[in-house]
Amino acid sequence: MKTFTAKEAKTHFGEFLDAMQREPVIVTKNGRSVGIMIPFGDHASDVVQAIHAGKDAGYDEWFRTKVQTSLDRADSGQSRSFTTQELMASIRAKVLAHSEKLQAAAH
Repeated sequence: MKTFTAKEAKTHFGEFLDAMQREPVIVTKNGRSVGIMIPFGDHASDVVQAIHAGKDAGYDEWFRTKVQTSLDRADSGQSRSFTTQELMASIRAKVLAHSEKLQAAAH
């Protein structure tokens, strides 16, 4: 599997997209893996299944539903773009809520 730093992916985006069409490409930032780019074709479902193997029962169906809902919203024009700050704030809030839920369950 090929790896690009975030800077390389930005600087050589065409090469990055070409590589992604052949195999999944891992994106790193500051030496840490931060994402994976996969082609939106026949291999995507295999990679997604491999990534989520061993998750809780029902996770696969939940994940597929989320992806399909997102695709449907994008196709219908109902989705909107988010700034990086908005997206990060949303992710932080969800991680914090999940962490609090886990802590409450542990006590």
